[in-house]
Amino acid sequence: MAQGQIRKALSGFYYVYSDQQTFQTRGRGNFRKRNLTPLVGDYVEFESTNQAEGYVLELLPRKNALVRPQVVNVDQAVVVTSCVKPNFSSNLLDRFLMTLEQKNIRPLIYFTKGDLLTAAAREALAPIVAYYEGLGYPVFFGADPFASAQVQQLTTHFADQLTVFMGQSGAGKSTLLNHIDPELQLKTAAVSESLSRGKHTTRHVELLPLFGGLVADTPGFSSLNLSEFELTELPQLFPEFVAAAVDCRFRACQHDQEPGCAVKQQVEAGQIMASRYENYLQFRSEKKAEKPKYNGKRGKK
Repeated sequence: MAQGQIRKALSGFYYVYSDQQTFQTRGRGNFRKRNLTPLVGDYVEFESTNQAEGYVLELLPRKNALVRPQVVNVDQAVVVTSCVKPNFSSNLLDRFLMTLEQKNIRPLIYFTKGDLLTAAAREALAPIVAYYEGLGYPVFFGADPFASAQVQQLTTHFADQLTVFMGQSGAGKSTLLNHIDPELQLKTAAVSESLSRGKHTTRHVELLPLFGGLVADTPGFSSLNLSEFELTELPQLFPEFVAAAVDCRFRACQHDQEPGCAVKQQVEAGQIMASRYENYLQFRSEKKAEKPKYNGKRGKK
């Protein structure tokens, strides 16, 4: 028995990389009974008599999982963020960042379409960009979004990491991947002008060895469903709230209606960006408005 990592899953086969070789394997028959599905990124135990035949016997514990792209054990995600067409949305960016924080995935923020900004619009966006940089996120905000120097700077973060790409539709995820490795030849989706959002171009996911790490060759939008979160968990997913919370009057402060809240004080003082706090309150409202889930099957006698 050997250990390896699934780098590609296609037509019922799992391509496991182990000892600098790739083995074509199938899943063990009892996976379905155990409600287990091997996924790209999984570390597995497998047995194989040759590189064309083998079986995945056991899935090793995962540290996280994404829905789109469907990859597990992710280290970092490049959040591709459009400046215009579609317009920059701090709400959407904060949803991505919150999702990644919860899954312990390091975000890198990559702005595209900066070349379409007017000088005034670029000036208006600059302090927002600086704020996210101040939170410790690597941010890429070049006037030419696909300048080779900036793309190369991004790839320096890939070594020893499993990296995925995500972001709003039509932001240029596939275009960025094509600039990173022209051989990828990803189909780029044209932005629908009427809806101001792109069409999804998804296919099977494969992990490609690039720049000393692994890169998922299929970008995704990812699931941004707040049902994955607990209401009390939300304050923990904003790093600057966590830092400020030590000065809140109440230990379990939710930074909403409570008196003596250091987060609200920092928002008023301009230390915490107002849009971040407004988005946080909106996420709380959405979470509160969710219908409760019922696990039992109704009507069963």
